[in-house]
Amino acid sequence: MTGTSTYVVDVVRPGMPHARFVRSPVARVRISGIDVSRVLRLDRVHGVFTAQDPNCRVREQWYTFSGRDDPDTPRPPLAEDAAESVDATHAGNLVGEPAGRPRADVAPDFDRAPNEVQADIELPPGTLIFEDPPVHDIHRRLLARVFTPRRIATLEPRVRAFCRRALEPVTGAERFDLVEAVGAEMPMRVIGMLLGIPEADQPAIRDKTDDTLGTVDGGRINHEDILSTDAFKDYIEWRKQHPSDDLMTELMTAEFEDENGVTRTLTDEEVLTYCSVVAGAGNETTGRLIGWFGALMARYPEARRELAADPSLVPNAIEEILRFEPTGPFTARHVTKDVELYDRTVPAGSAILFIQAAANRDPRRFEDPDRFDIHRVTQHLSFGVGAHYCLGAALARLEGRIAAEEILKRFPGWDVDWDHAELAQTSTVRGWKALPLVIEGAR
Repeated sequence: MTGTSTYVVDVVRPGMPHARFVRSPVARVRISGIDVSRVLRLDRVHGVFTAQDPNCRVREQWYTFSGRDDPDTPRPPLAEDAAESVDATHAGNLVGEPAGRPRADVAPDFDRAPNEVQADIELPPGTLIFEDPPVHDIHRRLLARVFTPRRIATLEPRVRAFCRRALEPVTGAERFDLVEAVGAEMPMRVIGMLLGIPEADQPAIRDKTDDTLGTVDGGRINHEDILSTDAFKDYIEWRKQHPSDDLMTELMTAEFEDENGVTRTLTDEEVLTYCSVVAGAGNETTGRLIGWFGALMARYPEARRELAADPSLVPNAIEEILRFEPTGPFTARHVTKDVELYDRTVPAGSAILFIQAAANRDPRRFEDPDRFDIHRVTQHLSFGVGAHYCLGAALARLEGRIAAEEILKRFPGWDVDWDHAELAQTSTVRGWKALPLVIEGAR
């Protein structure tokens, strides 16, 4: 099966601030009369564009791989059954990724898997996203007690109070960084409340999580840092003597039947792992969602004005933001046994990448998928599907909705200072590290 690559590049250029160029290796594309080859230079070894025109700046770039040149080749089923919807756009953000990743113009080779995928890391019990049944189901049920939609809904007054407190220092400002003011602050307070972490200690735990997920050019993730639970050890010891109504206390006292049929409570190591997983997932993904809200509302001001005039549209807008710019765009796995996918054998030992962001733009599932539409009614894959569906989905939706409502009350109009906006470079999530808003009508 042959394949080609398509590059999608978001460029900032005077007079055309949000131009999106699409280029494939077999065609030179002109958009709005501009010769792409004069604007961009492609590093074919690393598959990364740089600005050739000194007046341009590459803001974001993606590539997609299409392995269906033959019209007779069977197409895969709908998006929820085929996370490898490879001919959809936005296959993944490539800005700042290590130079050693595969070339964008080479078809995937299932016979080779990167050594780092087979790192032989021993994961502690309670790392839900890497567990299989029956252990996964047992551990998941423990957390599911806490993250039911009904129970999460009772948190709204406290979550809204955290959001208002985060916005108070910037109310009336002419400009501020949305990520710094709200995206990094509000989710941290919510997760800290759930875990029972003192407010004074919450920023240190958040920063440690950010550091462990961050990457640098040419570097690798330190799995020892990722799996470290040291940040919570002191709190668990203290909570044993001072039980409360928080998640940490509930995890320590809940009885369950383990995979060996033994009724028991969680070990300290298991509680630590649970807390680390919840803290990492809750801080990172929800913070990125708030950033994408700010960015997309600046890019689509008509949608922003609609939401400001009618807040009842906000919940559906949050779903469209999650579809359009998912905070977790892909999931990588190591194949443990041979498996048949679309008439091909993926052998054991292979690396496989499921690109949820591409499935969210599958044209067979979504009409006009590259159009941002806050009225679209859809079921996206940003929270996953099946056994590993995101336990924190209800909490993320609640926080996203409240943040949108409170921001729009105070700031019905804004733009983004794109020259100083910066995407975070991380191993797992995609979103803004800095997003400076310029407030319309501020004095």
